[in-house]
Amino acid sequence: MAKLKGTQRKWLLILHLLFSAIMLGEAVVFLLMSITAANTNDEGMLKASYGIMHVLAQTPIKTATIGTLVSGILLSVLTSWGLFRYYWIIAKEALMLVSILLGPLGMYLWTLKAVTLTTSEGLNALEDSAFIINNNQLWVGIILQIISLAAMFIISVFKPWGSRKKPNLA
Repeated sequence: MAKLKGTQRKWLLILHLLFSAIMLGEAVVFLLMSITAANTNDEGMLKASYGIMHVLAQTPIKTATIGTLVSGILLSVLTSWGLFRYYWIIAKEALMLVSILLGPLGMYLWTLKAVTLTTSEGLNALEDSAFIINNNQLWVGIILQIISLAAMFIISVFKPWGSRKKPNLA
């Protein structure tokens, strides 16, 4: 397969960075909306906070995640980096799996449940054990998502651990 060189590689890298930045931005919005929901006594604000998160979880998070995943795979396959040639790329692939589970899957399910409970119970949902458990899961998911995305950015800059050793066939 032909490898990308120069300008083509740079444009693909820019696309990858933009999608990655959108993912991180969305995770920060989730954090801000969760802080807002946790500190309000206004039913409308509570419903709006979870509603906004759920709307983000339905399409924008999926789009950014797919864009990041596809552009990352293309960068690996169409450049000298490869999919499994460097430990730092393998680490990013593992963290991307975590981000997929937390982002498009976890955030969607947790926000759907939060929207359902706040719509039916209003502020009383804050005392519902199912809501409390779901909300705690959402918080953990948001924090892990931000940590995993930040770790991917850090790994991309420092590229630690070097390349994998080629097996000795002798």
